[in-house]
Amino acid sequence: MATDILTERLRLRPWVAADREPFAALNADALVMEHFLATLSRDESDALADRIEGKFQKQGFGFWAVEVRGVVPFAGFIGISVPSFETHFTPCVEIGWRLARDYWNQGFATEGAAAVLRHAFDTLQLGEVVAFTAPGNARSRRVMEKLSMHYDPAGDFDHPLIPAGHPLCRHVLYRIGNPALPNKALEPTLPGGDIVTPRSAAQR
Repeated sequence: MATDILTERLRLRPWVAADREPFAALNADALVMEHFLATLSRDESDALADRIEGKFQKQGFGFWAVEVRGVVPFAGFIGISVPSFETHFTPCVEIGWRLARDYWNQGFATEGAAAVLRHAFDTLQLGEVVAFTAPGNARSRRVMEKLSMHYDPAGDFDHPLIPAGHPLCRHVLYRIGNPALPNKALEPTLPGGDIVTPRSAAQR
């Protein structure tokens, strides 16, 4: 069961059925999906929501639905997850966000993501969290930098789920380690203290 995370303006909460329609609308917005391969149909959006909800059951964490308190019941998602693909820095735990355009440029992504990082480090005791995106995604990269994540140029990679040669294939990698665990060698961990391994990530 997902735990609510509260900030000054946001409630990060479990998903409900009413989230599906606004989620489909933001996934159909070409500007929101500018740095993804394509916009999503309603069926594709619902399937993504199903996968997100399933991650909470398997991992104990995931991408929370974002409510802007007193403004809108669903603005998008912010959270952490174990990526399904394999590359040189996996297995890992990533932080990510996707908000509807009406809620850009108001600090919501940074505010929510900062709270998620605190949850990841203080409650889940993760050793490291990463983030990645296409190089041209300046908006997301600004959020990563505001979170004090560090760009790792040696970590740049070709995303294995994007066709080779596609303009969005190349991705940049950002990292942040748990400041309370300075001797943990930045190993990502799951709740309970288990180190994320390829086997444990696959089981989740």
